[in-house]
Amino acid sequence: MEAPFTKAEQAAALAPTINEVKEAKKQIDRYHEYLQTWLEAPEVLDRFLAPFLDQLDEQSFGKAIDIMNKNERLKLQRLVNAAAEPVRPFTPYTF
Repeated sequence: MEAPFTKAEQAAALAPTINEVKEAKKQIDRYHEYLQTWLEAPEVLDRFLAPFLDQLDEQSFGKAIDIMNKNERLKLQRLVNAAAEPVRPFTPYTF
């Protein structure tokens, strides 16, 4: 049975260039930033909501949204998405 790759192809695959190593590091760094954001999202969401809830006599998520401006609602949506989204496993070129 013949090997699926020639010796030259195998050598090329096992010897990445400096640029390939740098790009892989950048992708891994972006993934770590993503994970950190995902892990911190619930706490950041709580800190974001606190000032709105403090303004209300009857605290509720819906009433907090009612007193937010458009940009605050967009930020809230990003935080909720980050907190609710299941973590994505690392795949090349995702980040």
